[in-house]
Amino acid sequence: MGRHLRPLRVHLTASRNLESGRLKAEPTWYRVVGALPPTTTLVRNRTGRNTANGFRPREIIYPEDKLRATFYKHHPWELARPRIVLENDGRDGERWDWSTGLKQRGRQVDGESVIQYQLHLLHTTTLTLTEAYDLARKQFYQIRLEQDIQRRITTEEALSTGAVFDKYYMDIMFEREGQVLQDWRTKAAQDLTIRKHRRNAAYSSTAAAEDAAAAAAAAATATTGGAESPVGGAEGERNVAVGAI
Repeated sequence: MGRHLRPLRVHLTASRNLESGRLKAEPTWYRVVGALPPTTTLVRNRTGRNTANGFRPREIIYPEDKLRATFYKHHPWELARPRIVLENDGRDGERWDWSTGLKQRGRQVDGESVIQYQLHLLHTTTLTLTEAYDLARKQFYQIRLEQDIQRRITTEEALSTGAVFDKYYMDIMFEREGQVLQDWRTKAAQDLTIRKHRRNAAYSSTAAAEDAAAAAAAAATATTGGAESPVGGAEGERNVAVGAI
């Protein structure tokens, strides 16, 4: 039997094989298929696969993705704040009452609060995307300002009662960075001084060598000129005598 045979032809082919003697006994499914003939094909037709995409999964896009991209593009330092990332089923944001604003009991205010509150405004009001974002941002800035004031007051109260605070981790990081830069400046200045000394020494040695060579040449010239002068005088006397004759 071929791979593209239909179910009705399977029973018909088996009947012909029984009649011709090619099948010695009826298959176990022969009478069942004869009584209840199938109406679908046994072989699933293979559809052409798009070779360009292959088995690439579909792109999943959530409404919050665009809101997150916009918020964290304008507030990148919010990603550096510690936050709780524990979730029960990925739908925790739907269990809060965002109609009351960004502040939720038992939840810290962060960038995700702004995104969920903005999404709530888009679904429940007629505000545009920009208007909802501005309203959520305004509440977020107000809450951050209140937190900074409360933190400053708490610090002043603690200092007034004799509390001593250690350096903040950012201060420690800046001090270490400054120390590394200072070490680099010192080493660079030392290297520059050594290079200047080497260059001056090279120039000095070259000048001294040139002076010594010039002095030696002058001495050699003086010695050669003094030896030739008597010879020149003798020749002059001989010429005078010849002229007199």
